[in-house]
Amino acid sequence: MTMRGLEGLDVLVTGAASGIGRAIALRLGAEGARVGIFDRDAKGGEDTAARILQAGGTARAWPVDITDLGAVREAVARFEEAFGPTAGLVNSAGWDRAMPFLETTPELWSRILAVNLIGPLNMHHAVLPGMVARGRGKVVNIASDAARVGSSGEAVYAAAKGGIVAFTKTLARELARSGIRLNAVCPGPTDTPLFRDFAGTGERGEKLRRALERAIPLGRLGRPEDYAGLVCLLLSEDADYITGQTISVSGGLTMQ
Repeated sequence: MTMRGLEGLDVLVTGAASGIGRAIALRLGAEGARVGIFDRDAKGGEDTAARILQAGGTARAWPVDITDLGAVREAVARFEEAFGPTAGLVNSAGWDRAMPFLETTPELWSRILAVNLIGPLNMHHAVLPGMVARGRGKVVNIASDAARVGSSGEAVYAAAKGGIVAFTKTLARELARSGIRLNAVCPGPTDTPLFRDFAGTGERGEKLRRALERAIPLGRLGRPEDYAGLVCLLLSEDADYITGQTISVSGGLTMQ
């Protein structure tokens, strides 16, 4: 049984060239949604689209720098010309560089905030007016458990993701009567290229991985596929009465 209302739904997914974004896009394709992929990694985005097409789904990729509002508006227009009005938006693109806050620089802050906070704001600003005019639409923002409980070495990233959580809740209140639902999903430590970049290579990376596996009640890091089902649920008609929520998916590492 598939989730209600995903068949034929036109959904944009950012950061879908790899990791969690790719897993979400693949699952949406399998559920019958028509998927638009936005990512700076043109080759990775095309590969994700090709996988969806090979499985019998509908998808197309556009290389987009989400930190550029003009480029975002242009890409959204191209997506809607190709597929139709955007009915769902998943903001999954993210980037981080791990180090103690006092060793960071304003240049690093700007890059982290641009990708993790300003980029999603650009996507909302480009997509939401159409959703409001049509009186329907759903947004899922991929935040992080770092936004909920903090994460050593990720102070600016946690701040950006905390901003996404607060932004999601605020827009959920502002736009509820306009028929728009917004929710945030907060992954815990997940085996993705971003995590491997964060953890580093060699013994340091393995030591961190083992420590996290001991700390997580379910005994392993998350996998990108662990989040795709929840995101699809939140975009489906089965979640029509859910908005403004922050949902942790962390194998029990953090509990509300």
